[in-house]
Amino acid sequence: MPPPEAGWQDTGTGVFSYAARVDGRWWVLRLNDFPEHPLYTFFVDARVIGDVVDDPAVWRQLPPCATLPALLATERAEVLRLMAGLGPYGAEAGTPCTGVFCSCTVLTDEFVARLRGPQRPAAEPQ
Repeated sequence: MPPPEAGWQDTGTGVFSYAARVDGRWWVLRLNDFPEHPLYTFFVDARVIGDVVDDPAVWRQLPPCATLPALLATERAEVLRLMAGLGPYGAEAGTPCTGVFCSCTVLTDEFVARLRGPQRPAAEPQ
């Protein structure tokens, strides 16, 4: 699990909800269709690091997205470009899920880019 104090920001999407710039690299958490798949998958610069353990104690370490600063529009666009094609679980391995009991088939890049709700002010540029 990536450390919760990583400086997470809200991407405004319901799929790649959390992103943090760490040492010039993008850390991104993909929210998967739970319980069909692990709750989150952790990526660094679009390379999968692994699935987050299915343990509610681990999940509670993440602050709610609604409490996080939003990414700047340019950062959000950069994250979405970086993560293009990686919405469905398994896409990182070249085998995107097509299961009938999960939502993976709707997780197109267009769907992923939809805003999740009203946007909060972006974080101050560093």
